[in-house]
Amino acid sequence: MLEEQTKAEVREYYGKVLQTNADLKTSACCPIDAMPARLRTMLADVHPTVIEKFYGCGSPIPFDLEGKTVLDLGSGSGRDCFLLSRLVGPHGQVIGVDMTDEQLAVANQYKEWHRQRFDHPTSNVTFLKGYIEDLAELGIADDSIDLVVSNCVLNLSPAKPQVFSEIFRVLKPGGELYFSDVFTGRRIPPAVAADPVLVGECLGGALYIEDFRRLLSDLGCADYRVISSGPIQLMDEAIIHKAGMIDFHSMTIRAFKMALEDRCENYGQVAYYLGTIDECPHAFVLDDHHRFEKGLPVPVCGNTADMLSGSRYGAHFRVVGDKSVHFGLFDCGPTNAGSNSGDGFGACC
Repeated sequence: MLEEQTKAEVREYYGKVLQTNADLKTSACCPIDAMPARLRTMLADVHPTVIEKFYGCGSPIPFDLEGKTVLDLGSGSGRDCFLLSRLVGPHGQVIGVDMTDEQLAVANQYKEWHRQRFDHPTSNVTFLKGYIEDLAELGIADDSIDLVVSNCVLNLSPAKPQVFSEIFRVLKPGGELYFSDVFTGRRIPPAVAADPVLVGECLGGALYIEDFRRLLSDLGCADYRVISSGPIQLMDEAIIHKAGMIDFHSMTIRAFKMALEDRCENYGQVAYYLGTIDECPHAFVLDDHHRFEKGLPVPVCGNTADMLSGSRYGAHFRVVGDKSVHFGLFDCGPTNAGSNSGDGFGACC
């Protein structure tokens, strides 16, 4: 019953209370200048109405998407779906899932407009009305998706373990989850978590970062990576009064559907980036502390080696070495799983 009430409140907030992203009361939805330059340029080919009615907190769109099948959870007015439509090309497919009629109406209204803008023979975008907690009901099969993205939506779900379980069900082996959302450095008090405005502003349902780590671990995902993280400013006095004691962060995170270890282990492996991703001719960034320059050998832990070789990025890397000899823990970066050092907003390595 509580889950249905939360969903109804979210539909009301995003369908009727908010008219454009100017109505938001926090900086959870990042400004346009927070987007990478490559995506900002592409926004010129996205309809202005789609942009102004889009509520996101980052730019969760990775590289190397030509011909891929991408699922956008909580696609809203379709801004990211239309950006992805161009990136996957006419042989790729984009599926957007949302539960709000008003948002879906905007997305569908401009689907043909974008097909013509991108000069695709047929639209490669499909918008489905439904719940991100039950993708099977929408006919999305096991092991069918190359990439799942989401832009400041997963926090809105009252059943997050179910959402992430569905994500890893539909991803292909080696497939990627790449999403932006709101996280906290502490658990949110029940009164704050239940406040409809705070929920609608993507604050009430924000996950404590350690609970997020535990949730993924329970689903068999032992390592995730932080791409970027920044504090969220509370701009409304009423919200500050209710939740000003909580540190909220907008984070972009990636994880892969593959068997990984829960710590960064050293097997003496080295990775070389080949420079073959069109958008990254000189260097590829895996996360906030792994940058691979073209041709430069980089020592990597076993998990990083598997992420690079066992995903769609495998064609763009040469990984030297195997796991036949173990050298102990790998000093992989500023934070390690189980460590209390740093601000707690890191991944396994």
